Amino acid sequence: MDFQGDDIDRVIKNAIHVMEDSKYQIFEILESSRNELISLNKELEYVIKEAGDTIEKVDQLEQNFRLSRIRLTEVSRDFVRYSEEDIKNAYERATQIQLDLMIYREKEMYLKARRDELQKRAKGVEKSMERAETIGSQIAVVLEYLSGELGQVTRILESAKNRQMIGLKIILAQEEERKRIAREIHDGPAQLLANLGLRTEIVERMLQKQEFQVVQDEVIDLRGQVRSSLEEMRKIIFNLRPMALDDLGLIPTLRKYVHDFEERTKIRTTFETKGKEQRLSSAMEAAIYRLVQEALTNASKHARPTYVTVEITYQAQMVKIEVKDNGIGFNKNQLEQKAKDHTHFGLIGMRERVELLEGRMEIESAVNQGTKIIIHIPTNAEQRKELNNGE
Repeated sequence: MDFQGDDIDRVIKNAIHVMEDSKYQIFEILESSRNELISLNKELEYVIKEAGDTIEKVDQLEQNFRLSRIRLTEVSRDFVRYSEEDIKNAYERATQIQLDLMIYREKEMYLKARRDELQKRAKGVEKSMERAETIGSQIAVVLEYLSGELGQVTRILESAKNRQMIGLKIILAQEEERKRIAREIHDGPAQLLANLGLRTEIVERMLQKQEFQVVQDEVIDLRGQVRSSLEEMRKIIFNLRPMALDDLGLIPTLRKYVHDFEERTKIRTTFETKGKEQRLSSAMEAAIYRLVQEALTNASKHARPTYVTVEITYQAQMVKIEVKDNGIGFNKNQLEQKAKDHTHFGLIGMRERVELLEGRMEIESAVNQGTKIIIHIPTNAEQRKELNNGE
């Protein structure tokens, strides 16, 4: 046993050393990507500003070109009032403006293409950073477990493998949730606020030029964008912890979520309840809400359905949740294999959460036959835990 302990200790130390080196390499990649993203965003900001100025210049040149053509037509018709020199000057001015207009139009096209290219590159760098952050957080979690005492690691390996995996997944889920929130804020309100900053600069320039009609149009548009930003923030707050869950209860909150899900995904969704509705504990209602949310999210991401039904049934000491879709379905044997390999965190994570609630989850699915998820959660599970703890 001592020999095996020394061997395990050596293997763990080597693994820690390799992971620490990998963690630093990932950190360097992440820092390099972050610097590249900062550089791209600076260039993108300059290109957007330059494109705005160029578009403004093109508009002015188009107006000047129209006026110069009118002037050229006027002097060409009236040989009495205008001399040949006047006609020549009008023609040269119209030609010069037309040439300038062509040059600025080319510049506008180039700047727009450059803007699109920079935005595409920035998104690619952001995705690379997300992947690096995910791998880094996973390595950090594993290092945290491997860095403990050998005796503790051995006990975990011998008697608590499932508990360890659940702990790992909980930590990873927390990290994923933090990244999701950061990504939602970056892609939603942060982008809108950045755009508002640029638009306010345009309004300021228009005010200086006393183009009040343009200013009025911009302010109206800005008001709509502020409302959109506020709506995005409310959605993020709602996804973090629906306040209606505490105020109104589970069913009204789920009804609203299903309605929003249908509007957002364009998937026809129905929600039904059976039995006598009853208020559960705050933790139990939050758990059921998250299970339904996860089931609908999985359906929209992977099943490609056109129709989803959600049904909540209240029984004497049980709540039954049924989520059914008409999507592409899947092979259940492949899901079980992924569960053994610990490579699937969707339905497998749901099943583990149901087991923590002392419930059970059944999955019925086949390729091109849709998917049905049936969850039974005992409502008296907390009472049984308290009795067991008392004994």
